[in-house]
Amino acid sequence: MSKWEAALRLVGVGFFIGGSIIMGVLAGLWLDSRLNTTPVLLILGLLIGVVVAFYGVYRMLLPLLNNKRDKESG
Repeated sequence: MSKWEAALRLVGVGFFIGGSIIMGVLAGLWLDSRLNTTPVLLILGLLIGVVVAFYGVYRMLLPLLNNKRDKESG
């Protein structure tokens, strides 16, 4: 994997984290406004966004970590 490819992957990770959390918060706000449950679903949406962000970051960085491990052992 080239350095540019790795750099672009890391930039994508940042956008993924921000997008996941913002989408979770916006979904929670929208559902709260529809169901009059303020702030319960906002907090739930935030938590779901954070969990999705962490899982996505793990899945996105796993190839980078495996690539580094392969270079060190070989």
